[in-house]
Amino acid sequence: MGQSEYRQRRSHLYTPIKEAGVFTWDRDHHDGTEYALATVHPISESFRRELAFATERLGQIFAKTVRIIQEGSDALLRELGIPDAAWRAVRHPIMPSMPTLIGRFDFAHTPQGLKMLEFNSDTPTCVVEAFHVNGLVCEALGYADPNQGEHHRLRQAFQELLEGYRQWGYSTERIVFSALDWHVEDAGTTKYLLQQSGLEAVFAPLSSLAVKGDRLYVLAGETASPVDVLYRLHALEILADDQDEQGYPTGKHLLKLVADKRLALINPPGAILSQTKALQALIWNLSDSQVFYTAEERECIHRYMLPTYVDNPFHGKRAYVTKPIFGREGGAVTLYDQTGATIARDHEELYWEQMMIYQELAEMEKVEVETCEGRFEGELLWSSFLIGGQASAIVARVDKKITGDSSYFLPVGLMGEREKR
Repeated sequence: MGQSEYRQRRSHLYTPIKEAGVFTWDRDHHDGTEYALATVHPISESFRRELAFATERLGQIFAKTVRIIQEGSDALLRELGIPDAAWRAVRHPIMPSMPTLIGRFDFAHTPQGLKMLEFNSDTPTCVVEAFHVNGLVCEALGYADPNQGEHHRLRQAFQELLEGYRQWGYSTERIVFSALDWHVEDAGTTKYLLQQSGLEAVFAPLSSLAVKGDRLYVLAGETASPVDVLYRLHALEILADDQDEQGYPTGKHLLKLVADKRLALINPPGAILSQTKALQALIWNLSDSQVFYTAEERECIHRYMLPTYVDNPFHGKRAYVTKPIFGREGGAVTLYDQTGATIARDHEELYWEQMMIYQELAEMEKVEVETCEGRFEGELLWSSFLIGGQASAIVARVDKKITGDSSYFLPVGLMGEREKR
């Protein structure tokens, strides 16, 4: 297909989606570069099932580990990199059977099978792409959507979490969904989740929130409305350090409200325990001890996870990756060969000051895709959502060696399920 034909098809596909107002970031809002691709990558039913199997089993392992951490020492929380302002709040096991409400596992499809790279359990994005856009693209191009009907899980999960909070003594009447209103993707994702949640709630920008006394408020002119439940697309480790213009520690104050049951958070604060990549190192270490996990759990860990450590055992032996424990979008990631020579390195400024983990380098799946700029050869990252403890929608992205903020979103459809046209 020529570039002109591809651009035409892309415009025909994404213009009505964008005009509908739910997904408006098909292109980068700063420079207009393409983000959402106008092709469908076919997958088999068996691959779809294995993604779901790995997601659900790993979710159970993370939940089991998190429950023990919540009962553990402050020293353990410190070793995992959890901000001390959040220590009391993260100990609340609102729903012990799941590590988070809305989480996203990232996988590489390697020659050795699926390997989990990280777990985005605190503030995952790509939600609208997976639960909404993928189906629209599949429908337009004649494929069966592997995510069909999965958006219904979101409503059920939100309802169950609120019931969990009520059982713990939290008030859940006044609900606010919040994000940076100037950030198109964050605000759009948050508003989509508000709509799908089925909750009586309102959207408010993060800048309109204020803590005072024993409450969180939304400010609108002279009016201050109290908040019982806050969905926030704002990372907890960043929130913990938030201050107002006068230097008052608003984030620390807010987390105290959570610990004192004056405010319920979504995702729950305990989600940060799975977000820190130091937990992957802990899980790998515990699996080697053959004490904490069952034989079946250890088999799952060694099948779907990668050797991960807080110290470097790979140099001179195997290729490896260094990652910051709270990095996102490939930030501060470096890939090394077995001699320690750099293969690829992130060139953005964020996250380099964080504690790093060392993980065996996974060989990712190579793919060539059509774009507005011509053919692009990259590597495929698979993501699978864990919603309310259950495997849910999947999403794929394509980039060079490190999947970063400039990656492409690649819709996926079920192989052999293409409709006759």
